[in-house]
Amino acid sequence: MRVIVTGGAGFIGANLCRHLVRAAGIDEVVAYDNLSTGARANLDGAGAELVEADLLDLDAMRAAAGGAGAIVHLAARPSVQKSIEDPVASHHANATGTLHVLEAARGAGVGHVLVASSSSVYGSNPTLPKVETLKPSPQSPYAVSKLATETYALAYGASFGLDVLAMRFFNVFGPLQAAGHAYAAVIPAFLDAALKDQLLRIDGDGEQSRDFTFVDSVCAVITDAVQRRVADPEPVNLAFGSRVTLLELIELLEQMLGVELKRQHGPVRAGDVRHSQADQSKLRGLFPAVQPVALEDGLRKTIEWFKTGCGPLAPIR
Repeated sequence: MRVIVTGGAGFIGANLCRHLVRAAGIDEVVAYDNLSTGARANLDGAGAELVEADLLDLDAMRAAAGGAGAIVHLAARPSVQKSIEDPVASHHANATGTLHVLEAARGAGVGHVLVASSSSVYGSNPTLPKVETLKPSPQSPYAVSKLATETYALAYGASFGLDVLAMRFFNVFGPLQAAGHAYAAVIPAFLDAALKDQLLRIDGDGEQSRDFTFVDSVCAVITDAVQRRVADPEPVNLAFGSRVTLLELIELLEQMLGVELKRQHGPVRAGDVRHSQADQSKLRGLFPAVQPVALEDGLRKTIEWFKTGCGPLAPIR
């Protein structure tokens, strides 16, 4: 089977390509990426073909989809803050881009499409853990665009008979996740600062909590979904319910690094959600064989990657 991974040169995508190329029943993996946030180097040794093109180029997406048995749609314009600064760009990349993927899949006869949504769609809904039946309450243009992503996919499943799976990601972290820029996710931002003996910037009081999910756990679920052609008419959380506050995360990093980390608190960022935790019941029912990587083990692997210079990953053996 030929599998297309949009955003395949990005953090999650490049990790996923390494998992897919060694999975039974998958003969060819294509990373479709415009390299706006991904990098060619992320795919070094991954065994995947890179198609450098943009999702907004519908003709290019249609050409890439030809002969594919599945598409994993990860490409997006990430970051709540970016979407607040430029909502239109986030809409085009995330909502229109998803529509193009689905149209390409429909036209090429691709039978299975998995799309990446986000826990941000739950927004201000205070209920914990977040079960998929909760009413979405997005608080940023980014969250709205990811709600459009999953809704478009599920609507195409209902309208055109595509097997679709919309998965809500929760704070994925691990090797290849970029740091050192204004929109960096919290774990790479903290590690980058810690290893440079710089202040760790905390937005707010640090008591906000997140359900951090190691990237290998995410890749294991997606690979299983592609192999078994798992589909569902409703969204599915992709996280395992392990909620920690940012202050607890810093304490863990201090224990692992053996140093006291310096902190600097700043204002709360607009559009940020206070607490996030997944209800994993549906995920466990669909993917009973997947055993998630524990937070501590994932942090150790991520620290090791940062300490070795943040280079390309070795192929998975």
